[in-house]
Amino acid sequence: MTALAPHLAAFLREHLPHERKASPHTCATYAYSFQLLVCFAANQLEVKPCQLEIEQLDAPLVLSFLRHIESDRRNSPRTRNARLAAINSLFRFLEYRLPSCLDQSRRIHAIPMKKIDEALIGYLTREEMQALLNAARPAHEVRRPGSGDVAFGLCRRSACIRADQSSLGPPRRSGLLQHPCHRQGATRARSAAMEGDRGDLEGLARGPSTEWLP
Repeated sequence: MTALAPHLAAFLREHLPHERKASPHTCATYAYSFQLLVCFAANQLEVKPCQLEIEQLDAPLVLSFLRHIESDRRNSPRTRNARLAAINSLFRFLEYRLPSCLDQSRRIHAIPMKKIDEALIGYLTREEMQALLNAARPAHEVRRPGSGDVAFGLCRRSACIRADQSSLGPPRRSGLLQHPCHRQGATRARSAAMEGDRGDLEGLARGPSTEWLP
């Protein structure tokens, strides 16, 4: 049996801040996660926190802890996943220090994260779209290094692409010619929408501009 205290102290005091270069916020979050885990395990096993051993933190106990923070503490699935990530990080650290806990670590790593719902941005306002275009193409830049981003932004607005798809970025091969509006089979309505931005796209080749929305 191996005492938990010295290895947990080395993980929080040396491994996270110095070896992993974790931020103070991350270190504090991990420390609080293990405070909750240690208190729960000590209460379940009826021992003092300083008497806990690594072998006692098995997969069934970790699952009970995760159920506890969701049901008793009313934590969200996102918080539950954060606590599990901290535990996984500790056992990845222990794998190189205690080969005897490899199977225990494998079982804990097999505990799945819970799926969470991500809120989608349905649309951007005119001001928000203008801010995106201005960020991609500063007005004081002479060589217009962000012109491609601006052009794709205008096409994306005209084609009514959802805001949550904005991370797709412009096409890599032939720029605007590969936009869905120019592909075979595009609807006339979408092509007509592109006409309103033709002047803006042509203006990218003429010179700097401070306003990209018509």
